[in-house]
Amino acid sequence: MTEILVQAEDEKRKIALLENGKLLEYYEEDESNSRKEGNIYIGIVKDIVKGMQSAFVDIGTEKNSFIHLKDILPKIDETKQTQEENIEISKIVKPNQKILVQVKKDSNEKKGARVSTHINLPSKYIALLPNTDIVTISQKIEEQEEQKRLLKLVKENLSKGNGAIIRTSAKGKNEEIIEDIKKVEKKWDDILQISIHPESNKPQLLYKSENILEKMLIDLSSSNIERVLVNNMQLKQELEEFKNENKEYSQMKIELFKDNLWNQYDMDKQIEKIQNRKIWLKCGGFITIDKTEALTAIDVNTGKYTGNQNLEKTVYKVNEEATIEIAKQLRLRDIGGIIIIDYIDMENQENKEKIEKLLRNELKKDRSKNQVEGFTKLDLMELTRKHICSHKD
Repeated sequence: MTEILVQAEDEKRKIALLENGKLLEYYEEDESNSRKEGNIYIGIVKDIVKGMQSAFVDIGTEKNSFIHLKDILPKIDETKQTQEENIEISKIVKPNQKILVQVKKDSNEKKGARVSTHINLPSKYIALLPNTDIVTISQKIEEQEEQKRLLKLVKENLSKGNGAIIRTSAKGKNEEIIEDIKKVEKKWDDILQISIHPESNKPQLLYKSENILEKMLIDLSSSNIERVLVNNMQLKQELEEFKNENKEYSQMKIELFKDNLWNQYDMDKQIEKIQNRKIWLKCGGFITIDKTEALTAIDVNTGKYTGNQNLEKTVYKVNEEATIEIAKQLRLRDIGGIIIIDYIDMENQENKEKIEKLLRNELKKDRSKNQVEGFTKLDLMELTRKHICSHKD
């Protein structure tokens, strides 16, 4: 059974995604300090930093946001930007110029938010990419015939001047995708209308992104969530309205629960485990997770496991269990950015390939975008993952 458990306390929410009572994802949301990632603003360019080909943009928040030249120039495709070394940012934007931007990474204690003019407006089956002709598809949809069908369907129904990323949930859908395109394009048109006729010459919020719970429901629309349990009547009513507006959730139950249900699932104990640096494996080995400002380092150790076969098989067994646990922990802890895994050294190349394949397969269960780069020359596994809830990083 897949279910979502939401415990609301004043302005704070604890949100847990569970499968058969086991924690898959966990987030804490403070509505008094709401996340801004995904929000769209009219910003005012303040200072140009020529040496960094960047600028500071006032979007109405406490700290000015930061934009780089590559986030202003048009994209070539979904992974590359036009980067002309001879173009100076001061010739592209000027101080006091209005600019339509989206927050790509929230601010923290040290830095303001990172923003971009490359808008990504997510919906159930696509993410709309205005002002591009890029149409690409989730790597998790692997069947070539389905890829061709979806690309053709989306290209035929997108308005001129819009691109899209086709999401994993689009697999097997047809009319639902067409309706979704109409809905998200209407949302974008509404945003543009407000931007053309702003209320003032000051920075202005044009679009507020979904909260964590809404994003979770949209991302998991095809995952057959059986029920959502909440401890707040107002939240229950809001979810009932959401359910009535979205037929995909017609079978989903929304129920009230008392505080003891949190204890019934032993949630505090499950949450406590994801704070630990060391995680023990069933075989007796363990992994350690250390976050730095630049990356997350994960180390695999044999620990108490000595095995009863040869060394290579012992090492492979630990690395195999570690891989499954690492994929689980990345999702549980919502770890984003560069991730380096230091596996126990394997002599057999075939075993390395098996571990890499296993990691890729396990990460397919994660709804966040990730990319496995493979083993480096130093025999370190390198990958990246996009976090879901920005305030965790």
